[in-house]
Amino acid sequence: MSSAELNRAYRDCRRIAAAHGRTYFLATRLLEPERRPAVHALYAFARMVDDVVDDADAPARSLESAARLDRIEDDLRGYLVHAPTEAADAEHRVLLAVSDTIRRYGIAAEHFWVFLDSMRMDIPGSPHYRDRYPTMAALREYMRGSAAAIGLQLLPVLGTVVPTADAEPAAAALGEAFQLTNFLRDIAEDLDRGRIYLPADELAAFGVDDELLRHCRESGRTDPRVRRALAHLIAVNRGIYRHATPGIELLTPRVRPGIRTAATLYSAILDEIERGDYEVFTRRAVVPRHRRLRVAAKEFALAAPTQRAALS
Repeated sequence: MSSAELNRAYRDCRRIAAAHGRTYFLATRLLEPERRPAVHALYAFARMVDDVVDDADAPARSLESAARLDRIEDDLRGYLVHAPTEAADAEHRVLLAVSDTIRRYGIAAEHFWVFLDSMRMDIPGSPHYRDRYPTMAALREYMRGSAAAIGLQLLPVLGTVVPTADAEPAAAALGEAFQLTNFLRDIAEDLDRGRIYLPADELAAFGVDDELLRHCRESGRTDPRVRRALAHLIAVNRGIYRHATPGIELLTPRVRPGIRTAATLYSAILDEIERGDYEVFTRRAVVPRHRRLRVAAKEFALAAPTQRAALS
């Protein structure tokens, strides 16, 4: 493939990351310039797959979406064997960039197949489809592909000061922490799609079931039982962050500010849920822009002078 074609593919990925992943894109600015395109490519691939899954919510399109996921996997497998001379459209430019990233950084392709398998669990009509999770263990099985795999994809790009395998548990946990934060923030949106990505047994311990959650969505009011359940799950989520964040010190020093920024800002979504009195059914918790910029600036200021020069 030509360098111009590959550069165009990476530029497409950067635009996708800037448009859809504000927190991650800001954190990526704290990485060394040469690492940023790979992170953009990984984000764009995950976003592209997520868009396919979202499109599957229309009953008439679920089979088409499942087939499209299969084509994406087949095309990526093919790109890893033999890179094409050109990419025909935006989807294939993302695949071109991510396949180059996989080869360049020696990322285990298995992390992508596990990710795609979890995404198939979101497609109605798929043999693996799930719209409810009875336990946290079942939810973690899903998150192993949907979130932990993302952390493991990123790890070789970020680099480590220990053998990669030693840093993998914390990287997987950070991905899981991010994903659970998403589930807590997006509970109303997921309900509208007929899904609940929270463990049913832990909700039931507080007297919360599907019917009560639907009532909260329809009324726009968070029942006290739901508040207590969300407070509990936020505590669980923070425990995962506490387990994951020491692993940031296992990364190469120059990437730590960016990952600390992402972890701080994403966990701050939990603060916003609490600050909004758990009114997740009528508003989407968002970290204010001024706080996002303040956190990023603080990490930038704490970086060593040589790091700041590299990050500029």
